[in-house]
Amino acid sequence: NLSSLRNVSQKGFWVMGNAQGLQSLVSLTITLCRGATDVGLEAVGKGCPNLKHMCIRKCCFISDGGLVAFAKAAGSLESVHLEECNRITQTGILNAVSNCRKLKSLSLVKCMGIKDLALQTSLLSPCESLRSLSIRSCPGFGSTSLAMVGKLCPKLHQLDLSGLCGITDAGLLPLLESCEAGLVKVNLSDCLNLTDRVVLSLARLHGETLELLNLDGCRKVTDASLVAIADNCPLLNDLDVSTCAITDSGVAALSCGVQANLQVLSLSGCSMVSNKSVPSLKKLGENLLGLNLQHCSVSCSAVELLVEDLWRCDILS
Repeated sequence: NLSSLRNVSQKGFWVMGNAQGLQSLVSLTITLCRGATDVGLEAVGKGCPNLKHMCIRKCCFISDGGLVAFAKAAGSLESVHLEECNRITQTGILNAVSNCRKLKSLSLVKCMGIKDLALQTSLLSPCESLRSLSIRSCPGFGSTSLAMVGKLCPKLHQLDLSGLCGITDAGLLPLLESCEAGLVKVNLSDCLNLTDRVVLSLARLHGETLELLNLDGCRKVTDASLVAIADNCPLLNDLDVSTCAITDSGVAALSCGVQANLQVLSLSGCSMVSNKSVPSLKKLGENLLGLNLQHCSVSCSAVELLVEDLWRCDILS
């Protein structure tokens, strides 16, 4: 773990990579190191043939060229985490993914250099090994970028796009359709522009494998989504529809659904969920271990009844 090395220059990282002393290194984290440049990163990639996990945070001199050169050199790489690396753009991300034959996990957080531009991807090879994709709080990452990434990641199991305000149904639907393996965990929290159309497609295409779905803050999602989830997602055990446009009708539909495994349900901020939902929640409560009813329209007395009946379940109200 290399952090805040103010006195280590580009030459220091280049020497580290070329010294042949890191042959057995498996995991490396570089944070706030001004000497971490494209040249040094490529050298590290070549000098660490067994490197599997790479985390780069707040390194302002690393750009697309260094990332792609590193991806080509580090042949054993399985996971990459990039955070606040603001000179890296979509071009670098797409080319790096295409050149990592063993990559299983890619995480991008607050990378402000990414802009939503249409690029040519026909010459790039899909990354068949990638199982987990997390793109969080990258405001420039929009529907165009997402559709391109989707073409390169056909085997995803986990998808986290939390905080991507710029993506729409049109951007996410192609990715959902190109995922062949079946998504297991999906986090779309605070993706404000997504609608029921995405959830209906997700339930139809991936309902048989889906175990976790977070739609917290997706204000355009309505009861229609809960109906689709109820009909298509038998393995779902964790559902968060906080501050969505959910009503008592949606909760009733969910309680009649196929999911026998639902253990955690959050309805926080769903002000149209009222005391009418109590019978439905009791029905769901046979398996529930966690229920969030904060800022709903369920009275204190109704919550007390639920607490008595659902004694195994932690209830927040």
